[in-house]
Amino acid sequence: MAAVLAVSGGSALAVQRPAFDGERPFADGERAAAGRSPIRAADAAVLSHRSAAALWRLLPARDGPVDVSIPHGGGRQRRQGIRLHRCQSLRQWHMTRHRGIPVTTAARTIADLRAVVSAGKLRQAIRQAEVFGLKTGLEGPSDRTRSELEFQFLRLCKRYGLPTPKVNVPIGPLTVDFLWEEAKLVVETDGYHYHRGHETFENDHSRDLELRTRGYSVTRLSYRQVVAEPARVVRGLRVALKLPPLARL
Repeated sequence: MAAVLAVSGGSALAVQRPAFDGERPFADGERAAAGRSPIRAADAAVLSHRSAAALWRLLPARDGPVDVSIPHGGGRQRRQGIRLHRCQSLRQWHMTRHRGIPVTTAARTIADLRAVVSAGKLRQAIRQAEVFGLKTGLEGPSDRTRSELEFQFLRLCKRYGLPTPKVNVPIGPLTVDFLWEEAKLVVETDGYHYHRGHETFENDHSRDLELRTRGYSVTRLSYRQVVAEPARVVRGLRVALKLPPLARL
């Protein structure tokens, strides 16, 4: 039995996490309820990152500080045994309760894991979420996840030292997602796997043809690639932008 801590109303709460192996991840009816208990912004101090992954059973629990996120820059004092993350991007819909504990949603947890675990661990967490029937945030962009994707892509550029692209730029009759104007490189997000069907696929090809006719090169990225394969995405973009490779990714 491994102990997990959550924060509720500013105080630490000890919780026992049942063994990861050989146990059902959800009690009867719990899967359906997962993610349906939003946290009010005023209550927003939630388990996150590796600790949230352990609570959702996406990764095994481990010893060390407990990860807790708050959606603003100040307010709470640091406490021994708690690793506090001040996340400006944390929104009400990123927070829920699971087993009675305030926690980031499974999808937000997976997004946060990108910065703190290896690519192999991230893939493991995504697979576990899919096995448990949890939303991973990789199912394909809704209106809300499109703005989240924009945030994630710009954060990726900043983290890996890429020039910041322009966002939602008109080019002729089109509006493109991201543009490096000097390099004439367009990045369009989504992919056929996440689209609604053949008509959308054909529309993408028509857009690409229009852009290439105007002298732009086009790179298409899926939501999953941006969130789960950042190093691979960065390598490809650096080649397209004619930038030297990074010594280490």
